[in-house]
Amino acid sequence: MATIKHLTSKNSNYAAAESYLTFQHNEYTGLPILDEKGRPKLRDSYLLDTLECGESSFAMACLIANRKYGKNGGREDVKTHHIWRHPPKRMLIYSCAARTAGHTKYIISFDPKDAVENDLTMERAQALGLQFCKDNFPGHPAIVCTHPDGHNSAGNIHVHIVIGSLRVRTVERQPFMDKPCDWEAGKKHRCTSAMLRHLRVAVMEMCEQADLNQINLLEAQGDHVSEREYWAQRRGQRRLDHANAKLAAEGQQLTQTVYQTELDKLRKQIYAVLNKTTTFEEFSALLMQEHGIAVKESRGRLSYCPPGRTKFITAKKLSKKLEKEQVLTALSQNIQLATAIQPASEKKPDKIRKLVDIQANVAAGKGIGYERWAKKFNLKRWSQTLILLQEKGLTSEDALNQRIAELQMQYDDALAVVKDMDARMDSFKELRGHLVVYRQYKPLAQKLTTLRNPAAFREQHRAELAVYEAACAYFKANGFRTLPDLKKLDAEYAALSSEKNGFYTRYKKAQIELRELRTAQQNVEAFFRKEERSHAVPQQEVK
Repeated sequence: MATIKHLTSKNSNYAAAESYLTFQHNEYTGLPILDEKGRPKLRDSYLLDTLECGESSFAMACLIANRKYGKNGGREDVKTHHIWRHPPKRMLIYSCAARTAGHTKYIISFDPKDAVENDLTMERAQALGLQFCKDNFPGHPAIVCTHPDGHNSAGNIHVHIVIGSLRVRTVERQPFMDKPCDWEAGKKHRCTSAMLRHLRVAVMEMCEQADLNQINLLEAQGDHVSEREYWAQRRGQRRLDHANAKLAAEGQQLTQTVYQTELDKLRKQIYAVLNKTTTFEEFSALLMQEHGIAVKESRGRLSYCPPGRTKFITAKKLSKKLEKEQVLTALSQNIQLATAIQPASEKKPDKIRKLVDIQANVAAGKGIGYERWAKKFNLKRWSQTLILLQEKGLTSEDALNQRIAELQMQYDDALAVVKDMDARMDSFKELRGHLVVYRQYKPLAQKLTTLRNPAAFREQHRAELAVYEAACAYFKANGFRTLPDLKKLDAEYAALSSEKNGFYTRYKKAQIELRELRTAQQNVEAFFRKEERSHAVPQQEVK
């Protein structure tokens, strides 16, 4: 699914746009990444083309247009527009180019699954980007650049489109152009709400025609993650990973591996309460009771206020699922689910339990009242036992014993498989942990070998190098000559987890039935022992 976002820039350094697209930049600071000689490092892979620039570069074409039409001379003038296809689940992410090159940006991205499911390549994405730019921004100098992956390692191919704000030639009027400035030469590009809507529709149509995955961009999807929250999560996760690396080096157990923002915690708390309530009054009361979260309705919209805050947060800023209409829909679905489950729970038979040993309890001092109660109680349990055995077709002692033996074998086999899978999943987790650490701190280890005074550097990064060396020792001890791919490892883990869940279901089913039949077997033995004792006394009296 592709998404689109628009950003603007007043930076007069047009070359900064191309520099960001072709060279590596730090995603947190926006500064270029330098090599050992202090020169900017090129990106590993990219495709770049220009449009409407003639024989000049993009920067020169923009400067010539500015001089020709006498525009963009002021500091507050928007110089360029940037269109960027970015990760689908991060719809409100801004590139660090927004802070370095200062461009207006449209942001568009392809679904990571498109590369596997729909044969999306960088060349095909570049062709789509070029056509998109020609159709929607005719007459503007433009750069179209395709990158193979996002800065958050989402695995998505994405395309940047940077356009100069000035149109260098008059173009044919299109249906989405409503004013002369939208097609005349020497006029500046306008990004209105209507234009953004048109671009979202154009992206959806492009993906549909190309048989690519796509969502409805005209409607909010799921949680709303702003730029500020996204970067707060990224920075928090980075700090947490660094702290966990030190704890792992010291042999301490990790308590948290995923960093959550305050807004993310708030969403999860509200979701947890929403899933188990059926009325809005119950929903609001339970939110306050369990989490201290106040909820109010104003002008048909819901707002939430967690403890420690005085200002309410609108549902729009949290998630579409937490808006009034969606909350009421979820509550009504909970009512229907509870209604559907209730009859089944009422028809569910009581749990099979052992018969009460009446004689032993009477001998221990229980009165005649207890004996009467126990007889009725045992009669109920005996009837439940007979119903269970009849339903399962176990009408003889041999059949019952054989079925118990079969269930015991199934239970033991399933339990052994589950334990084996647990051990394999634990080994996967251990391998993945070492693999992540190895990739994260390998550059530090490589840099250590190039320094003239490595002792100070080693002391400075002692914790990081310790976990890196531990990872290397693990790979050597387990005979890894080549390291496995992280994505393939995660896929294998997911497949193993799914297979384990299937065996676990069989294990639990066999366990429950085995427990019931063993109880029924004990009840049968206890009943016939009672019958034997009741017939033994008259025989002695006859003698």
